[in-house]
Amino acid sequence: MTQLITPQLVALDQNLGDSPADVIRFLAGKVAAAGRASEVEGLFADAFAREQKTATGVPGGIAIPHCRSIAVTEPALAMARLSNKVDFGAKDGPADIIFFIAAPEGADQEHLKLLSKLARSLIKKDFTAALRAAATEQDIVDLVDGALADKPAAHAAGPAAQATEAAPASASAASAAAPKRIVAVTACPTGIAHTYMAADSLVAAAKEAGVDLQVETQGSGGFTALDPAVIAAADAVIFAVDVDVRGKERFAGKPVINAPVKRGIDEPAKMVQEALAAASDPHAHRVPHFGAEESAEQASAAASEHLGTKVKKVLLTGVSYMIPFVAGGGLLIALGFLLGSYEIAGVADKILAANTLVNLPTDYPVHAWGPLGAYLGAVLFKIGALSLGFLVPALAGYIAYGIADRPGIAPGFVSGAVAGYMGAGFLGGLVGGLLAGLTAHWIGTFSVPRWLRGLMPVVIIPLVASIVASGAMFLFLGGPIAAISKGLSTWLSGMTGTSAIVLGIILGLMMCFDLGGPVNKVAYSFAVAGLGAGSLANPAPLQIMAAVMAAGMVPPLAMALATVLNKKGFSLAERENGKAAWLLGASFISEGAIPFAAADPLRVIPASMVGGAVTGALSMAFGVTSQAPHGGIFVFFAIGNVFMFIASIAVGVVVTALVLLALKRWAVRKPVEAEQAPVPVAA
Repeated sequence: MTQLITPQLVALDQNLGDSPADVIRFLAGKVAAAGRASEVEGLFADAFAREQKTATGVPGGIAIPHCRSIAVTEPALAMARLSNKVDFGAKDGPADIIFFIAAPEGADQEHLKLLSKLARSLIKKDFTAALRAAATEQDIVDLVDGALADKPAAHAAGPAAQATEAAPASASAASAAAPKRIVAVTACPTGIAHTYMAADSLVAAAKEAGVDLQVETQGSGGFTALDPAVIAAADAVIFAVDVDVRGKERFAGKPVINAPVKRGIDEPAKMVQEALAAASDPHAHRVPHFGAEESAEQASAAASEHLGTKVKKVLLTGVSYMIPFVAGGGLLIALGFLLGSYEIAGVADKILAANTLVNLPTDYPVHAWGPLGAYLGAVLFKIGALSLGFLVPALAGYIAYGIADRPGIAPGFVSGAVAGYMGAGFLGGLVGGLLAGLTAHWIGTFSVPRWLRGLMPVVIIPLVASIVASGAMFLFLGGPIAAISKGLSTWLSGMTGTSAIVLGIILGLMMCFDLGGPVNKVAYSFAVAGLGAGSLANPAPLQIMAAVMAAGMVPPLAMALATVLNKKGFSLAERENGKAAWLLGASFISEGAIPFAAADPLRVIPASMVGGAVTGALSMAFGVTSQAPHGGIFVFFAIGNVFMFIASIAVGVVVTALVLLALKRWAVRKPVEAEQAPVPVAA
């Protein structure tokens, strides 16, 4: 395995400027000069973006800026000992020892383990003292190599180390009578340095306090879960994390201290003391049980949200769970049409009732692929139709789930089924899901005797909420909503000419506005909701589906094209994302453009909307239809007028790419970081 650090990657006693940006850019240049990164600016941008998320300074005058970057071709460790200290955000002041960890986007596990081992060594005072006393670059390399190889170097055997070894022994003797047990999880977004430094800091602080503490480090190299018996015996839990804890339910019911991972490095002793206090406090905050307690915690967190935010979250929950039913069902129907022709829709039930694989039909659509094609087409069509039949119930069920958690699912599905039965369709599902969820949530707030609590989520809440929500749909709401849905369908079916083109423009703008966000999902849901009503006699819903899918393919394809037309206008990371965007766009995954939009929203989003509007308008003008709700170009067999479908997308892609390049050229923004790397000056 390649050596992580070499003398070429070390700079001793130099003034590298006054800001973290200066130091990081200099060290990124060191990595690139050593042939381990393809460009300086791309590596600097990734490392500085990581620095802005969480400061990398740690106690002891040390900073560990680090990142994963597509610009890194080989794992590297660069080090600078500064003559002019720089503030990296540590509580005890600026840093003079800087280690820059540069890992490739797909770094192998062995390198990640070595980098995490170095991070752990940096909390040892004797090791950092040796780094400050080193005379040459080679001395630094030898010290680091020794730490990575676990060699018993001089820095590990001094008086400080002996004192550290003696302290835990006396502490453990003092607490042998009744030792407290704590478990902890540490995790940071990158999972290289802070994760492991926090773990070791907490363990060291616990030893000094006479506490048995075991840590689960959820880093980039995976993690080994704590033994369930260890968790069960723990008195409290510490979560020092900047990301979600994996397997959080394992700690349910334990008193918990939550904090950012950096606090585990800066204040480990305080966190241990807080955990001990929580273990003795019956009112301490606890890890939820992912049932009633979790619902209460979620309700408390949601209380501070605006009404619009709450509604948006629950509606998107319903849509996200509904889409797999629609995507799978729609593609199956399209495959059924491919084998059995469009006429299979009228005879599928008859064929399936009278025939089998060993008794193929003799009476079948003339355009089917023979008897076998007709039978398999009928099978696929029926499976797809049954899957699509869950569209409204699934939407309503998971909207209710978003409001009331698991007790809301059953009443939501039932009210959605009632909406479908009454012809209230997609709108009925929305209303029924909201009503079922609100009713279930309201019933769940009742104070009931303890013996009745177990029956509430599995019997009483589903029963009462189903009666209320579905009863309201039957008695009051279903009829009016069905009339509205029918009127909307009739209006859409009558759209031709200019009005259809205007609708295509609106749908195109919505699909490209937030690239998979709420507005995009509204347009997509609107299209798939009407898909089941589309036919040769009523092609409007199929045309809407085609316009939505075509417009949604434009942004990622346009980003890919733009990176080819003007490579210098995009960073290396963006050019790599552009390569992936070809496939994502062709598959109708609008989210493929998100990396570009996140980096430059004020130019990418408007350009995407212009191209999406053009594509939506052209698709509607040419009367393109789609029987499939997803799949992009790969479901060409389900696209009516497929050549104009491709042409509409191509025009929109070219328009977006050209508008984006024009904006990048003439609508220039002032760079956030304009400073140049200072010329190093020897102390």
